[in-house]
Amino acid sequence: MAVTMRDVARAAGVSPKTVSNVMNGYPYIREETRTKVLAAIEALGYRMNISARNLKSGRTGIIGLAVPELSLPYFGELADQVIVAADEHGLTVMIEQTGADRDRELTVLSRPRGHLVDGLLYSPLGLGQEDIGQLKSNTPMVLLGERIFHSPVDHVMIDNIPATKAAVEHLLAIGRRRIAVLGVHPGEKVGTAAIRYDAYAEALTEHGLPVPLELAFTAGRWHRSTGARATEQLLASGLKFDAILALNDTLALGALRVLSQHGIRVPDDVAVAGFDNIDEASYSTPSLTTVDPGRAQIARTAVELLVQRMAGDDSEHQEIAAPYALHTRESTLGSH
Repeated sequence: MAVTMRDVARAAGVSPKTVSNVMNGYPYIREETRTKVLAAIEALGYRMNISARNLKSGRTGIIGLAVPELSLPYFGELADQVIVAADEHGLTVMIEQTGADRDRELTVLSRPRGHLVDGLLYSPLGLGQEDIGQLKSNTPMVLLGERIFHSPVDHVMIDNIPATKAAVEHLLAIGRRRIAVLGVHPGEKVGTAAIRYDAYAEALTEHGLPVPLELAFTAGRWHRSTGARATEQLLASGLKFDAILALNDTLALGALRVLSQHGIRVPDDVAVAGFDNIDEASYSTPSLTTVDPGRAQIARTAVELLVQRMAGDDSEHQEIAAPYALHTRESTLGSH
């Protein structure tokens, strides 16, 4: 027969309520008592009935994480960091993918989820400013990313403008003046591509340089394949350039592959910089100069905010930008 809480209480010589308090981390328990209860739990192999506890508390102990695409390294590594941060609060993470599709992202918001999760971390790419009203929900929510600003929920974001400028200024500092950009989304107003491209243009202007509109190359989804395709188009154009700023690392990795295939030396002929500091950036050949957007800090801050909201905190919503760092590597500095 399954071991019960009463069995543990009997073995430890305490009440079932005391066993419950120990299992739930109640702080005001004598250390001697806590030690006896934990020893009895270990000896008997007792496991708390989580379902019963959650029914009683009205909590599931689970939070949701909705991201566009786990095959993109940034979101896969972000999910990993969220799981680590949630575990520190005793929470489990349920992940769903939206494919950056507006209809699927709206479905995530409209789906009843109170019986599934206690809160939601939500990273939309397909929604626009007109969808802000859809973010109002009875389920506590924290936004991740840059897609929507000034929304009615907490928002933890990448500090895109100064971070992108830091990458551009590094390229300028090593003497590059014709910087091509990969990953542009023409007509985009509030997305990451628009924010990073505008920051690139602003950095050039601030240094008294013209913005070479002809060196902006589009890529729909930011994958290695689209980065490679955009680089092929750049080379086929015959335009002169001495650097590439890829708006994320996977685009940059695709660019590095194509440049190598065409016998173009990096960074001697063309310097390459990316954005996201995915793990692969340290191990590419050459290793990739990139911006670390503070992914671990984003995950930790977002989970902490969500936990506060789940506990009933109704203070004014916050917009928090994580600290970034520029990592300079072989793709701009060469090997040493």
